[in-house]
Amino acid sequence: MPVQAAQWTEFLSCPICYNEFDENVHKPISLGCSHTVCKTCLNKLHRKACPFDQTAINTDIDVLPVNFALLQLVGAQVPDHQSIKLSNLGENKHYEVAKKCVEDLALYLKPLSGGKGVASLNQSALSRPMQRKLVTLVNCQLVEEEGRVRAMRAARSLGERTVTELILQHQNPQQLSANLWAAVRARGCQFLGPAMQEEALKLVLLALEDGSALSRKVLVLFVVQRLEPRFPQASKTSIGHVVQLLYRASCFKVTKRDEDSSLMQLKEEFRSYEALRREHDAQIVHIAMEAGLRISPEQWSSLLYGDLAHKSHMQSIIDKLQSPESFAKSVQELTIVLQRTGDPANLNRLRPHLELLANIDPNPDAVSPTWEQLENAMVAVKTVVHGLVDFIQNYSRKGHETPQPQPNSKYKTSMCRDLRQQGGCPRGTNCTFAHSQEELEKYRLRNKKINATEVPKQQGKLLQVQMEFQMQKTVFPS
Repeated sequence: MPVQAAQWTEFLSCPICYNEFDENVHKPISLGCSHTVCKTCLNKLHRKACPFDQTAINTDIDVLPVNFALLQLVGAQVPDHQSIKLSNLGENKHYEVAKKCVEDLALYLKPLSGGKGVASLNQSALSRPMQRKLVTLVNCQLVEEEGRVRAMRAARSLGERTVTELILQHQNPQQLSANLWAAVRARGCQFLGPAMQEEALKLVLLALEDGSALSRKVLVLFVVQRLEPRFPQASKTSIGHVVQLLYRASCFKVTKRDEDSSLMQLKEEFRSYEALRREHDAQIVHIAMEAGLRISPEQWSSLLYGDLAHKSHMQSIIDKLQSPESFAKSVQELTIVLQRTGDPANLNRLRPHLELLANIDPNPDAVSPTWEQLENAMVAVKTVVHGLVDFIQNYSRKGHETPQPQPNSKYKTSMCRDLRQQGGCPRGTNCTFAHSQEELEKYRLRNKKINATEVPKQQGKLLQVQMEFQMQKTVFPS
């Protein structure tokens, strides 16, 4: 009977006996499948297979090396050396270098506090996605062929996330938000804010979940009429843009009719709010990627839901949209960003290492790497992660910048509803609504001064929206 695996943050204790790893009785032994169990529990196994996924253990348990990377994290006495017998001296040298790289990287996981066997990593220099990927690498058994394949994939994944983090470090969060919604509007779509968008999607579902087929005009009118009591600003144009977003996501089955409006029917797989919302969110993420924007799961959760509770949901969407080519494209994007900023931290030196990691085959069935390839990959991933941490600690100004107002005539000209109703705002300083009477008056006064120059621009935007709506009416004749 397979044993349930522990949570990823519980990597400092044996997942079978729950004792914290040590250098005497509970030595951590990583298996080829990347599960790590103490030696005492391994010796008690009835069959020579991993208790979690039943993968056969092909190497004698006494021959498998102790995971020094984990031992150093629990404060145990780590021996200077442990003898490993590989085919030749050259392989031993490659193994030692690769192993040392992993051990050096593991120090970023050194727990600052927390219970026995559980790491509390809140104050780590690395983000949570980076920590999780690093835990995967630390648990790889390099003397096993399957373990080396897994280590290569883990190194590639760490490298790809490092590029994303570096791009995020160079982005202005306020400008990022403006660029995202500009990209969404440029495709004839619109996001109306977390609360209003959720209600609009639920009303679309209410109208079509029973398999009904409606014309676009009828669907939009239904949603607008139901929304107006709570959201007076709801209009046929804005709701039409929401419907267009779902149309781009291929949520509808469209039936053409001669000399009459096309009928839109919600596809069967999207007749639940969870499925429809996921496809809706994925379409917005896809638009952001098309526009060359890199947005963290935390930022996505805040932008689309107004909270930080949907980070995992957004991360899963981002992961699903990634392709093997995404890594190489991200490296190119980072190069462009560095050219624009002057690269004060000399991050361009990481490019050869990132390109090496991008060329690793992410396929689980990939050919086992040579020992030299393994060493090169571990050196590369150590170099790029060190580069990221160095940049965050010495060059990044994130968290010290004062948010600048958006080029929006309504920026902070009304009070934040979350703050008023719930006593707090999940968006904090990134909120586009005022959090105090002083802030409200300040931006109202500023907007009055610039209003004279903004009016022509606003008229131009209004004309553009009207033209976009006319174009949609051509796509969806009503």
